[in-house]
Amino acid sequence: AAVAMFTGKANCPYYAKAELLADYLQANLPNFRVHKITQHPDQWEQWLHDICETNAWEHSQSPIIWRELLDRGGKGQLLGGLNDFLQYAQQYYGITSVTLSEEMLDIAEENLQAHLETVKEDEEVKSLIKPMQIWITSASAPICYQLIPLLANGEVFGMTTEISIHLLDSDQFKEILCSIVMEAEDMAFPLLRSISEHTEIDQAFIEADVIVVLDDVLLNLEVQPLENYIREVSEICQVYAPLIEKNAKSEVRVISSGKTFANLKAMMIMTYGPSIKPENIVAIATSWESAAKAMVARKLNMNTAGVKDVIVWGNITGSNYIDLSHAKLYGYDCAIRGPANFSRPLLNMIYDSEWIHSEFLSAQSSLSSRVCHCAGMLPAHAVATVLRYWYHGSPSEEIVSVGILSEGQFCVPEGIIFSMPVRFQKGTWKVMTELEINETTQKVLGRLAHELIQEKLVALKEIKEMHPYEAE
Repeated sequence: AAVAMFTGKANCPYYAKAELLADYLQANLPNFRVHKITQHPDQWEQWLHDICETNAWEHSQSPIIWRELLDRGGKGQLLGGLNDFLQYAQQYYGITSVTLSEEMLDIAEENLQAHLETVKEDEEVKSLIKPMQIWITSASAPICYQLIPLLANGEVFGMTTEISIHLLDSDQFKEILCSIVMEAEDMAFPLLRSISEHTEIDQAFIEADVIVVLDDVLLNLEVQPLENYIREVSEICQVYAPLIEKNAKSEVRVISSGKTFANLKAMMIMTYGPSIKPENIVAIATSWESAAKAMVARKLNMNTAGVKDVIVWGNITGSNYIDLSHAKLYGYDCAIRGPANFSRPLLNMIYDSEWIHSEFLSAQSSLSSRVCHCAGMLPAHAVATVLRYWYHGSPSEEIVSVGILSEGQFCVPEGIIFSMPVRFQKGTWKVMTELEINETTQKVLGRLAHELIQEKLVALKEIKEMHPYEAE
């Protein structure tokens, strides 16, 4: 079994003549099958070169005709050009073409117009199902490896939304990126249209819908002062932000994650990218929420999923405060029972109040170590969770902690990225300002805000020293 393949320039009269003869043969011979492909005149030379190179053929004119042997895996057997096909048709079937030259030219012009219309229709269809473009920076990090399956399985953006993932990192990590790309392709996710690696920074964030910033610095204050690390973060964001403004979509959503300076990265991207919508830049605190909930669940010997509304305030990857005053327990085995949506205040259920004030608060340093030294599964899940909430809404009435640009909520000074409780609805988030906080918590927030203001001032000082005129 074989199919005759006809390809030529859409405006080529010789292709038109071969096409007409092929149509005649197919209509009159039961075992003769034809497949025709036109190529735009501007793309013909490159296309011909590529197919000849792939099949080890020698051919230089339009059209090119070959037989595909279906029972031999589609192997191509070159027949040649128009003259070769005419000779083939006459030799095997005793048929030749008598089409006049003027007719061939008219048909060639019709072929070109039909080709252009087909291309336009294809582009319109593709635009309707254009995949969501997701860029991940510092993509050689373990969190990225864990994040890709979570993004590609459909649970984050929806089971009908195709995605394209772009992995960005420096050239020294190219081999790691290539291996991640190959492995993701091997997993054959139905919704993963494409995944690619990028090491050319000027091509970063093209058409981006979502950008996940994972860049970290190796923090060691015994080696160099904090100011040096802040400068390093500022320089990274100074590169990224203008590229996001230039290349990404206007509604691009930027997520700052990683083990260090999550708040500062979001702040610096806002500073260097003033046209990026501030409400579209957030820092992720969900890892801390999850780790704190697990710690409480172990204390109460219950399922972690039943612990809700733990709030993370302040600097996510720096000085923060885990607030249990609004936390609730669902499905907790105690004297009072109720339906699945029945909850109990967490603080009422912990008889050992000293544990809250001593062990839990003092354990935050070990909590920090757990969050910062995890293999990537926890922060990857945190990023995926916030993205899912952002696009589809968070559970009704449930608190989610996110680092956002403060506008004075909870008496936190304006103009810093501060983690606070929000709720996601209809593609955006809203700060849960209706929550009441006690005087003790207010004092803690004031101290945390002061630290973030100082961090911002140091970063702005570094900017001014590097770019005195721009800073003005």
